[in-house]
Amino acid sequence: MLAYQPAYTYRQRITMPFNLLPRSHPVRQWLQACSVYTERRVVSILLLGFSSGLPLALTFGTLSLWLAEEGISKTSIGLFALTGIPYTFKFIWSPLIDQLAIPLLTPWLGRRRSWAILTQVALMISLFFLGLTKPSEAPFTTAMLALCTAFWSASQDIVIDAYRVEILSEKEYGAGAAMSVLGYRLGMLVSGAVALYLATFFGWLITYTLMAALMSVGMITILLNPEPAKIEHRADPLQKGKIATLLQTWSQWDGPLGRITGWISRAVIAPFADFMRRDSWMVTLLFILFYKLGDTLAGVMSNPFYLELAFSKIDIANISKLFGLAATLVGSMVGGVMVSRMGIMKPLLYCGILQMLSNLMFVILAQTGHNLGVLTATIAIENFSGGMGTAAFVAYLSSLCNIAYTATQYALLSSFMAFGRTLLASFGGSMADHMSWTAFFLVTTLAALPGLALLWLMMRRFSVVHPSLEGEKVDEPVA
Repeated sequence: MLAYQPAYTYRQRITMPFNLLPRSHPVRQWLQACSVYTERRVVSILLLGFSSGLPLALTFGTLSLWLAEEGISKTSIGLFALTGIPYTFKFIWSPLIDQLAIPLLTPWLGRRRSWAILTQVALMISLFFLGLTKPSEAPFTTAMLALCTAFWSASQDIVIDAYRVEILSEKEYGAGAAMSVLGYRLGMLVSGAVALYLATFFGWLITYTLMAALMSVGMITILLNPEPAKIEHRADPLQKGKIATLLQTWSQWDGPLGRITGWISRAVIAPFADFMRRDSWMVTLLFILFYKLGDTLAGVMSNPFYLELAFSKIDIANISKLFGLAATLVGSMVGGVMVSRMGIMKPLLYCGILQMLSNLMFVILAQTGHNLGVLTATIAIENFSGGMGTAAFVAYLSSLCNIAYTATQYALLSSFMAFGRTLLASFGGSMADHMSWTAFFLVTTLAALPGLALLWLMMRRFSVVHPSLEGEKVDEPVA
């Protein structure tokens, strides 16, 4: 007897209504682009994003509230921010995660899934023991466990970012970025607001134990999804150049030294050499540095700006949480659809222009003064455009990675983006001290121009070629 076979798959049933439209109809084309969010692989990125975002507040905002409740001094609480160092320097150990196999686990699960399970189990253990500590009696122990949690969280981010790039196709990068942002924000919401509710009624030990148990969401997702296919790079960057010749000579040495230098050449030097052999690598790095600069400068000083306009903390919290979060999530979904429909470069340009223009809402608010309606519009528009830009930007970073070195290259690019953004944005406070708010936000609008100019240069002079596919274009030529 034949097994029952459904007449249509889930995705076919979802897309059936607009299949009645002509193929060239713009509504059908855009709805088909939206259907990328029904792909199982894209949905799995949502759950992995939740697992990635969950530990962050538990070592920052939620933890700082716990410390304050325990009577820890403000100076000491400020020093606890140093536990976030692993997020900034995660590229240092990313080659280990990219290349090393884990005994027993890797043969069973594969390279990416084995590292994901290892980091998630380590996070569960770290969070549980962090909840057992008593900050008022042993603050050093609490700090060390928070640092340990941050280390494993940053390591999980390395694996999940690489897994997202490798399991999705080029056209799904935007949707994957949007789902990652959505999952990450939901994870932060649970470990922030929900954790505070739990701590109020059940205490910190129960709260951190439940948060540790929620790491099982990522573990189950990893176990139910396949290991990405291992794709070797087609052009070995170590085959050319004087440094490559020297490294190959070192690799041929006998004994432990030869094995060590050989591994370093493959795992550490090769990813950087692969990236730097591209003609436009310096322009690409400058673009990564400047693309979100205007958006970041405005965001850093937005809360002091709101307070100076006499908005209450409750007004700011309610509007930013309600409209801001919703606008960010909707914007990231729209950005993902644009990448699926139009490729990567054009959405980057359109979203970048929208990000720049959204800063003018702060100028309008500065001229209007205390007005809840304008504040709501400002937060909604700024977060919507920022969500669109983030989805397109993460898709772009994903497209830069050679599949042979995904974890190392993505960790390097994202760390460079975060470090440069933090360094350049640190001058925002000094700028705001020496000019009016109107002038400051006009400057932040202009600060978006260098990134857009570099993007225009790349679109005019370079074609978009996926680095792991030698000579095969995956996006439309833009010159």
